[in-house]
Amino acid sequence: MTTPHDKAKLLHALHRPGTPLVLANVWDAASARLVAGAGAPAIATASASVSWTLGVPDGQVLGLPRALAQTALIAAAVDLPVTADLEHGFADTPEGVGASITELIATGAVGVNLEDGWSGPGPLRPAADAAERIVAARRAADATGVPLFLNARTDVFLLGAGEPAGRLDEAVARARAFAEAGADGVFVPGVADPATIAALVAAVPVPLNVMAGPGAPTVAELAALGVARISLGPGLAKAAYAAVQRAAREVYTHGSYDALADGLGYDELNALFTG
Repeated sequence: MTTPHDKAKLLHALHRPGTPLVLANVWDAASARLVAGAGAPAIATASASVSWTLGVPDGQVLGLPRALAQTALIAAAVDLPVTADLEHGFADTPEGVGASITELIATGAVGVNLEDGWSGPGPLRPAADAAERIVAARRAADATGVPLFLNARTDVFLLGAGEPAGRLDEAVARARAFAEAGADGVFVPGVADPATIAALVAAVPVPLNVMAGPGAPTVAELAALGVARISLGPGLAKAAYAAVQRAAREVYTHGSYDALADGLGYDELNALFTG
């Protein structure tokens, strides 16, 4: 696989309802190579994981230059399609989002997540405004000649927007608007109920992406519901940092090192970047 165009086409092809693309989201070159080595067909970043590893909180704090630099590092580390979480696009206007997408594609990434949360009144950006940003992102991507997979995320469930009884209809309305605006897929994190996921699959006209973790349906169960993409979000990073915390607490509290016993070997990790 040599060209961004080829990688983008593969990323599109990997979104198959009932045979979902599973993304164990990464944050640096080592995590990308470990996930690739485990058999991943594509690599995805998680904004929270990238932000934490670079010393800032999640939520549009990282800034576009650092997000792009980390994406470029990850894209150079693997010969797989890479899709990047760009949060709100790191821009105030649709035109700014388009410029962010142009810069993103220059890093080697061939997919992007853009979400409809914002810092304005209410948890979600107005749907029409969010759709305009998708239009701008689509236009900018198409101008590069790379068929970017544009995954539009709606945080209706994740942020608990509105009354519970109306969230499914709101998520569907937003998903349809985003698909019409040029999104190739729609990401609805924060939902784990099988009936709700099945309703989303039936109502959304593009591949559906959900976020999974402990307590969520298994990959096989989500596949049976018709899901096309499953993301772990910051789950891997949280597990990795928990291991650091356990080992550090053990040595400083008890003076022992048992928590290090399950660590990867020096040679194995070093080999990720040699040979």
